[in-house]
This record gives sequence, structure tokens and C-alpha cells, in this order.
Amino acid sequence: MPELDLSADVVTLTQQLVDIESVSHREQQIADAVEAALSGLPHLVVTRRGHTVVARTELGRDERVVVAGHLDTVPLNDNLPSRLEDGVLHGLGSCDMKGGDAVMLKLAADVTSPNRDLTYIFYEAEEVDSVHNGLRKLTESDPDLVQADFAILMEPSNAAIEAGCQGTMRVDVRTTGERSHSARSWKGVNAIHLAGPVLARLNEYVPRRPEIDGLTYHEGLNATGIRGGVAGNVIPDECVVEVNFRFAPDRSESDAEAFVRDFFEGYDVRVTDMAGGAMPGLDRPAARAFVESVGGEVAPKFGWTDVAQFTRLGIPAVNFGPGDPMYAHKQDEHVPTEHVERCERVLKEWLA
Repeated sequence: MPELDLSADVVTLTQQLVDIESVSHREQQIADAVEAALSGLPHLVVTRRGHTVVARTELGRDERVVVAGHLDTVPLNDNLPSRLEDGVLHGLGSCDMKGGDAVMLKLAADVTSPNRDLTYIFYEAEEVDSVHNGLRKLTESDPDLVQADFAILMEPSNAAIEAGCQGTMRVDVRTTGERSHSARSWKGVNAIHLAGPVLARLNEYVPRRPEIDGLTYHEGLNATGIRGGVAGNVIPDECVVEVNFRFAPDRSESDAEAFVRDFFEGYDVRVTDMAGGAMPGLDRPAARAFVESVGGEVAPKFGWTDVAQFTRLGIPAVNFGPGDPMYAHKQDEHVPTEHVERCERVLKEWLA
């Protein structure tokens, strides 16, 4: 079994994690290594569920903070083992998100008497369908292990705070016509032509930009695909426009669905996927203290992350992790060592 050296510096520990291959559904080795390393720390209570490892302090502090990160990666793309060059660590998972996992391990090892109780969650299967997501499973099987006043998800955010996240919804907007031979098109009804007004509505859409906790979110409603057609000589009887709605976290999932159905009134709308957003919760004491400790501006998270899992439990959460998310999942995935060191330093100072 690979071993993790918690006495090593955070960059070396990141390399050790990257070099343990942990593609989704194959996280046993890395979960074993994390569990073994944490189990040797007497100030932590360690619990394992599948390939998700939870470590908690039990110091009776007034507040509890969750720090979470996933252990899995997308499939290999000729980008292992890791290599360190000119202050940049290259390798699968270095950005998304083993740099963040390494910071968590260093905090767990070095901050033995934090000013807040801490729960570290290293979870499986984030990069695949949500039914497998280890954090989601934990909120269902052991909600007490997830409870906290504030949560930090170590997703890559350029070592800066991105608060909350927007929700995402996918729908199929369907038009129905009647087939006929294309040589006698007037005998049928072209469903692709009927989709023109759907696209026209999308072109006229004006994004909503609500302000929440001083952050301006930016919604989006866009066609992301279109499918239809039978053969080159057949008038099609069906066309589907695939639409993605990115909605601000002040909308519930039911509110988002109601908006989309109203927007496409008169059309057959079928929801194919939905994930609610996460409120930033920057008015909470722990969140305010964290923002003050990090310094700089707080940005809204326009994409979806697992901070939404915490919102469902009423826990405000932010994204704060090393790495530029633009390099996640790419063959040249990498993380600046300065980002990893900064995240470790900031969190240690905040918790000291």
C-alpha cells in the first residue's frame, strides 16, 4: 500500500497523492493511504464509509467547520507520474484536486488544537454521476458527520474564495411535426423548422443578475445541442433542442423549473438533469472571519460544485483551493506550488 508522509512539506505530499492513481471507482488505494495516515493522529476520530474517509476533532469548540475534497480523478491521459518543474507540479489530479487534499492532510496533521472544531472529508466518486458521489452518500448515511456551521470545499479556485455556486438544469424542448417525402414536403410538417421560434426565444433571453451577499451572479439560458432528422429525403417529425439553464443560488430547483417551463410555454419541456445551487452565506460569523483572514475580493462561483451538498443541509460553503480550474481534466493539468503553499498558510493562520 502506498504511504503518505504527513511530515513532508505540502508540495511533496501533493506529489505523493498525485502518484497514487485514483480514477473514479478505483479509489481504494488512495483511501487506504489517507485512512492509515490519519489514523495515526491521536487528536482525530477517523471514520470510513466505502472509499470516503472522515476525520474529526472533538474539542468542544463553539463552531465546527468542514473542509472537504474528493480523492478521485478523471481517466488517465498520459499524464502520470507527476513531475515538478519551475514551481509548477504537473500530473493527473494535481489541480483537481490533490493539491487541495494535500492541504487538508497537512492541516489535519499540524493543527492539533484549532480554534474551531474541524471535520475533514476525503470523498470518492465526484467526477462521475452524482448517484455515486461519496459526499452525497455521506449526507444520507451519516448526516451527523457532515453537520457544521461553515464548509470549505478545496476545489481549484486560483487560491482565492469563490462563494456558493449556481445551480444547473438541463431540459429537452421538443417540437413535433409529421413525416412526409421531402419531394412532397407540403404533405408533412417539418419539426426542425418548428424549432426556429425556440431558438428565437433563446436569442432574446436577457440574463438575470441578482446580488446575493454582495456578490453578483449571472444566470444563463443556452441551447447546447439540437437533434432531429430521419433521412436525407424525409421531412422530420421530431426535433429536440437541448437547453442548459445556469441559475443563481437564490432560486430553488422548483423555481428554476417553473421559470424554464414558463419561458418555453407552448412547448413540450422535459427535465433531464437538475442540481441546485449553493448560497454563499457570507453573513455567517465563520464565513466572515474566513474572508477577513484570506483578504482580497470574493468572487461568485458560476459553475456547479459540491458546495451545493452543504446548502441542502443548511450549511453555508465556499470554494477555496489551489489551481486554475481551466486546467482541470486537461492533459497538461498542473498546479502552481505557490497556490498550494498559500492555501496551507492561510488556513493555518485562520485556524490558529
